[in-house]
Amino acid sequence: MAKIIAVCTSQSKGERKTDVGQGLLVADHGLQGDAHAGPWHRQVSLLALESIDKMRALGLDVGPGDFAENLTTEGIELFTLPIGTRLKLGAKALGEVTQIGKVCHDRCAIYYQAGDCIMPREGIFIRVLQSGPIRAGDPVAVVAD
Repeated sequence: MAKIIAVCTSQSKGERKTDVGQGLLVADHGLQGDAHAGPWHRQVSLLALESIDKMRALGLDVGPGDFAENLTTEGIELFTLPIGTRLKLGAKALGEVTQIGKVCHDRCAIYYQAGDCIMPREGIFIRVLQSGPIRAGDPVAVVAD
């Protein structure tokens, strides 16, 4: 079963996020209290722990939130999900995949430390369709149409 490992927020864009353990996904907005929330297509970012492990294998001391992702997951290969895939997060929240990866215009600190960064290739973004509380340990499930 896929699950949420960490719920992370930051006060400003362009910085690592801190694992706060739980939060509220707000429809048409994103993760309450996060700098990236707002009325756009990249309301919430997700990155799999398995992707973070790839960077750890390169010798980096990194963990949830270090790639500025809101939700760190485990047990689901996020970057293979097609645009439009719906994800149930926790008991009530519903999100829709809007983007796979991203273009990094500036090299981040992770890139300079490792010569690579996984978020541009394996991170995904969703918009929140239905509000709901989330916390570490909650299930993540693909919702069939």
